[in-house]
Amino acid sequence: MKAAVITFPGSNCDRDLAVAFERAGARVVRVWHKDQALPQGTDIVGIPGGFSYGDYLRCGAIAAQSPVMRAVAAFAGQGGHVLGICNGFQILTETGLLPGALMRNAGLKFVCRQVTLRVATAQSAFTAGWAAGDRIGVPIAHHDGNYTIDADGLARLRADDRIAFTYDDNPNGAMADIAGVLSENRRVLGMMPHPERAIEAVQGGTDGSVLFRSLVAAMAVA
Repeated sequence: MKAAVITFPGSNCDRDLAVAFERAGARVVRVWHKDQALPQGTDIVGIPGGFSYGDYLRCGAIAAQSPVMRAVAAFAGQGGHVLGICNGFQILTETGLLPGALMRNAGLKFVCRQVTLRVATAQSAFTAGWAAGDRIGVPIAHHDGNYTIDADGLARLRADDRIAFTYDDNPNGAMADIAGVLSENRRVLGMMPHPERAIEAVQGGTDGSVLFRSLVAAMAVA
């Protein structure tokens, strides 16, 4: 499996994401935000956390206009898998690849700590390594992680089983405790918590590694 990990000015989790893919058995190609195309044979795109373009204007809004995101949108439109974590989730909502928006945390403060998530669905390549209802521990680190969507949008997410993860103890005010959502075809996942920071025991836990192993396994049989 080939994973393309994108770097924007201000990304700071791109290496972590690349390592997580590599540890799961993927071959990683690093991609710069000004690149016009994704590497040939890309199976999944990883959009990392950080503060792309310093989070000016709105988090992810400027990065969403980068040349490479046109290629990512086309890739997703053809059924490609895309994973956006933290700032990557914000970028995916700004490009319209995922519904809703990430707003300022309800407490108006940056939060950085371990949280417990509930796996809301196992029906995706990202979450198939768990069972629905499983609890996992992963870290968060964000200032604008308050997921917001209108009532009709939330109803559609629930009806389509597209809420991927929810918080047990909501740290940011996110609507319906949402920590991650899937696209309509279930091949694009955006999530605020950082599974790439939970792949080794020295990091405090390995629950995040399940997501990456699940993806690699899904690509192997695709």
